[in-house]
Amino acid sequence: MRTHTLLLAALAAGLMLTAGCRREASGPVVVSGIGGPARMANPNRDPLDTPSAFLLQSVAEGLVRFDAGGDVEPGLAQSWIVSNDGLRYTFRLARADWPGGGGRITAEQVVARLKAAAAPGSRNPLKPALGAIDEIDVMTEEVLEISLKSPRPNFLQLLAQPELAIVRADRGAGPYRILRAESGGLLLGPPQPDEDAPSPVTDPPLLLRGEPAAAAAARFDLGLTDLVLGGSVGDLPLATATGPAARTLVFDPVGGLFGLAFAGGDGPLAKPEARQALAMAIDRDALAAAFPAARMQMRETLLPAGVEGISAPAAPAWTASPLPARRALAARTLAGAGGSGRLRVSVALPEGPGYELLLALLRRDWAAVGVTAVRVAPGQPADLRLVDEVAPASLASWYLRHFACEASRICDPAADAALEAARTAPTQDARRAFLIQADGSLAAVAPFIPLAAPVRWSLVSPRLIGFRPNLFGRHPAGELLHGQP
Repeated sequence: MRTHTLLLAALAAGLMLTAGCRREASGPVVVSGIGGPARMANPNRDPLDTPSAFLLQSVAEGLVRFDAGGDVEPGLAQSWIVSNDGLRYTFRLARADWPGGGGRITAEQVVARLKAAAAPGSRNPLKPALGAIDEIDVMTEEVLEISLKSPRPNFLQLLAQPELAIVRADRGAGPYRILRAESGGLLLGPPQPDEDAPSPVTDPPLLLRGEPAAAAAARFDLGLTDLVLGGSVGDLPLATATGPAARTLVFDPVGGLFGLAFAGGDGPLAKPEARQALAMAIDRDALAAAFPAARMQMRETLLPAGVEGISAPAAPAWTASPLPARRALAARTLAGAGGSGRLRVSVALPEGPGYELLLALLRRDWAAVGVTAVRVAPGQPADLRLVDEVAPASLASWYLRHFACEASRICDPAADAALEAARTAPTQDARRAFLIQADGSLAAVAPFIPLAAPVRWSLVSPRLIGFRPNLFGRHPAGELLHGQP
């Protein structure tokens, strides 16, 4: 921890030399997203890091959007109707124009964008979930309809994600707009005030930077940034190194996957018993204790309890045993797996002090059952790879499709068949039954070592009274200054 504190102190000194002094409280809202420089990326081609996702959700909207609390509200669509059977969503667009005199936004343009996200060549991370769509049709210039193969009660949550924002020629219809590059970031102009309001209010502009976690945390500590977004377990020690006040370090209660995916099905880990042995040897309570501020929600199952009404996700038999018994079984299972020496497994992890701590704990736990763990860089050949992703919607299929045969070398055709049946199931009860079947099949083949729910943290200035933690970790720029503290 002392090393992290010294690093932040050095960064802070450099920032003081360049910045000179603290900002005025009435100036632009300054946001530091952890990642690369903010850019108008196309999510159908490139993944969105935190700065680019925040930029896209600020300068472009989907049919719907998230409010500060993570609930869905109107975006480009002023209203929508869901059919009684849950299979048809009919959206009516609000009056909106493309910037720069580009004309009115039409249903045809929106439909084209949504179809592109779901197209065979798309790399959009939401594409697997969009397989639930049967048809997307233009009804009139301002009305479109999305037909589903089976009911999805949380379908609107997908449409609210920035990956489905409607853009044209790398431009969106607001509510914010890019003014210019400034101070190592992008200056965004605020939404126009509501002229019909009794007292129209003009928000200040917003300055968005993308930068490494250490620089963002140091800038916040100096009062040079109002908000740091996109923190994970990997960089959590940087946020806690200087002991931020409890009211400034905020955690989003996100769902998703945080654990280790097996990258191949060959060698000593070819059998599910060996993969389960690695999973059962991990002391998850010690992992949670290593990150006390996060209050991690530990997990031994692929699905979290309660998603799509699945109250009891499939759990391996070893979850009923205490840790010493688990480790004894794991040691017996793995005995001789390494040939004449100890079994050696490689783990691909990103850089970050939190990930270093995670690896140290894994090394200790696996050493207790005769396994040596070594770290490799992301992109290098590895036995295990870290998965640290937030679920975009409360859909069990999102979790399970990570380990379908088209996505994972370790899979089960029976699970794939159950997932396809769930996709077209006529009722929620029928869909749930197929999802439970797929979950059980995947639990048996053990393609993944679940550890916990993902951790997502932010550093929040008291100025931002509208900031609210939510299930998706999305924080709309226009609501940061408004709401209840």
